[in-house]
Amino acid sequence: MYKRFGKNDCIFIGFLALFCVLVCVWVYKGGAVTGSFVTVTVDGKEVGTYSLLEEQTITIGEGEHVNIIEIKGGKAYMISASCPDQLCVNQNEICYDKQSIICLPNKVVVTVTSDNESDVDIIIR
Repeated sequence: MYKRFGKNDCIFIGFLALFCVLVCVWVYKGGAVTGSFVTVTVDGKEVGTYSLLEEQTITIGEGEHVNIIEIKGGKAYMISASCPDQLCVNQNEICYDKQSIICLPNKVVVTVTSDNESDVDIIIR
């Protein structure tokens, strides 16, 4: 009878799994450029550019269309919005170049920009 699964097979699968984990870590951490600034636009017009290094709370809009952005720990969050669906508030924080938080009902786009140019076109997480 043939032995279908042995000690060498377990060692091979272990090395293969370790290799896959290392490649995933390298792709996840190594390719993205951390941004320096957050650019806020409302209805296609730039409202302001803010540093990610400076902790601050930014209120965008007035009246019934208000978004509140918080910059803390080098990351930007949408902490409050007057839109009914709250999708922008539920998005993850952004800190890498070209990441965005978008509030469609209020026409607010928050984008991370960087001084450094990246050779990576896009990273999907």
